[in-house]
Amino acid sequence: MDEETSKPLTRTLRQHLARLYFGRDTAAIRFQFTLMVIDIAIIGFFLAGPYLRDRPSYLILDYTIAAWIALELVAQWSASWSTRRFLMRPMTWVDIFVLGTLLFPQWLFNFAFLRVARIWAVAQRPIFKLMLKRMGLKEQTDVVTAFINLFVFLFLVTGFVYSFFFYREDAGTGFIDALYFTVATVTTTGFGDITLPGTFGKLTSIVTMIIGISLFVRLAQAIVRPYKVTFPCPECGLQRHDADAVHCKACGHILNIPDDGE
Repeated sequence: MDEETSKPLTRTLRQHLARLYFGRDTAAIRFQFTLMVIDIAIIGFFLAGPYLRDRPSYLILDYTIAAWIALELVAQWSASWSTRRFLMRPMTWVDIFVLGTLLFPQWLFNFAFLRVARIWAVAQRPIFKLMLKRMGLKEQTDVVTAFINLFVFLFLVTGFVYSFFFYREDAGTGFIDALYFTVATVTTTGFGDITLPGTFGKLTSIVTMIIGISLFVRLAQAIVRPYKVTFPCPECGLQRHDADAVHCKACGHILNIPDDGE
């Protein structure tokens, strides 16, 4: 195959992948839904990691998921029209790091807790917002997003605490203790029956409390705050407006927000 023939084929493949990843037709929706189901299954494997790590099948599943993430990274890069834009996506670097922990589990196992960040990949897929809309939960998008952020943070900290403080304990008991400590710290309940030793442990507790409280406040704000749509004002660029707004609150410019808020 000569170079002139390969260029149109490459362009066609990129267009096809872009349509599947970002399109709204039936084939694209089915493709995105399949990816989301696979993401959820992978996240389940990550969360069950402490209980599965001593089983012979663990490494097989580990490398299978690594191959899948590598394949999807290549596909996402192909679907993106700009390599720079692809590399600037936070999830790109999260996936690259997760891939490293999967390929080299013996050396990077202490950083395996970062794998749970792939939950964000589910929330960032176009199919996620489309499903919320079809389920009648479009007005709760901010609430769901805030809840996901809090959920991811809880399990990130749990994984961090487990990896650095409870790793030598029984897998089940150590993980539950780490989760218990994280929830008690984030909620500032502070029972004190499980604490982290040393200066590093105290610093971990301080950071967990500060960020955890911030995410709780963000979730509370999302619950009580009136629903707003994303619609940039043509005059001043204000992004968020009430769903029934006629004028921009910042500059008074007349708005023409579509009924579906898109």
